[in-house]
Amino acid sequence: MFKTLRDALKVKDIRNGIIFTFFILVIVRLGSSIPTPGVDTARIGDFLNNALGSAAGNLLNTFTGGSISQMTIFALSVTPYITSSIIIQLLTIAIPALEEMQKDGEDGRKKMTAITRLVSVALAIINSTGLAVSFRKSGLLYSNSFLTVVVVIISLTAGSTFIMWLGERITERGIGNGISIILLINIVSRMPHDFISLYEMFVKGKDVVHLVMAAAIIIAIVIVTTMLTILLNEAVRKVPVSYAQKIQGRRNVGGRQSHIPIKVNTGNVMPIIFASTIMSIPSIVTSLFGIQVKSVFWARVLEGLNSNYWFKPGYPWAYIGLVIYILLVLFFAYFYTSISFNPMEIANNLKKGGGFVPGIRPGKPTQDYLNNILNYIVVIGAIGLIIVAIIPIFFNGRFGADVSFGGTSLIIISGVIIETIKQMESKMIVRNYKGFLS
Repeated sequence: MFKTLRDALKVKDIRNGIIFTFFILVIVRLGSSIPTPGVDTARIGDFLNNALGSAAGNLLNTFTGGSISQMTIFALSVTPYITSSIIIQLLTIAIPALEEMQKDGEDGRKKMTAITRLVSVALAIINSTGLAVSFRKSGLLYSNSFLTVVVVIISLTAGSTFIMWLGERITERGIGNGISIILLINIVSRMPHDFISLYEMFVKGKDVVHLVMAAAIIIAIVIVTTMLTILLNEAVRKVPVSYAQKIQGRRNVGGRQSHIPIKVNTGNVMPIIFASTIMSIPSIVTSLFGIQVKSVFWARVLEGLNSNYWFKPGYPWAYIGLVIYILLVLFFAYFYTSISFNPMEIANNLKKGGGFVPGIRPGKPTQDYLNNILNYIVVIGAIGLIIVAIIPIFFNGRFGADVSFGGTSLIIISGVIIETIKQMESKMIVRNYKGFLS
């Protein structure tokens, strides 16, 4: 990684892209410190914690770099764009016109990007309106006038749209992966605060023996989780593919060996995001509509859905929420894999190109073979994803180590860094080819 970065800095175009990206990220972090006009930011954190619940609240706070808990003008950050991208991806499966547009080369890609932008702005307006109205009902605005509500809506929507525009500038003029880079810097910006909290909770003021043990355990947990995350993110199952040899003109073509790489974690972090969102819906509904839960049974149900109670001593019923969470992650792992990986299409493409899996007949048998592999891999990937996601939840519930970065964040960090390095390496390869040809 460091060698790639060192070599990239020697190339003027890539070096300028890195510097441009750095200044854009500085703007993003500066904007994340400007409070939204008219909002009582001192009380906003507790309100969002109660409304969203622990899992969804921490996830959203991590994705926005702490902006949501402070309700800055960049509070929505890239979340509307990410949600918009997921919605468009799901609609592509259901709407044939969008599927055709996606396959229509560069023009189709531009149209899809334009649609994603429009949906992103619409979602930003909906989110900011919901937040503004909720703040007004809860007395979190300095003034309950209609003008104040409008100012909050405009500020949050404009901030989200501006973040989206900055991300696209990084993609075009920077080092690429603009939205992902902004998401990465938001997650990383929370880590110093988390490490300080861990230090003050488990290390500060302890005797030498306990200090060394606590520091060693914290470092070991972070390293093991990071290594497991990278392994989960990069692990692939390579399905061997052979191409039949045939004669074209006077030349023999084909006869080569290749493989189909199937990622073990095919759904990436999407199953975790979907599961956390579903688990937080009851808390959001009761908070936004001011529903008072008086029944002991329903109070315990809400506690069980809150990840703060899953491993907390004295709350055995909360483990039901943990089981529901695990089942939701498994379900969404299968669901997201089914829409992002199409064995039938791959089998047909192999057949058309003269390729086949050794020992498997082309067509339907190949499709069934890929389906079997996929079903096996999805379970392994989902189990690994659950382990990585539950590690920080366990230490939060058992020891009170509440940190914003966890398995989900580490998966995003490792994925974005690896993908960005690959893009920089490809740019350098392209540049070397151009230099050779000229």
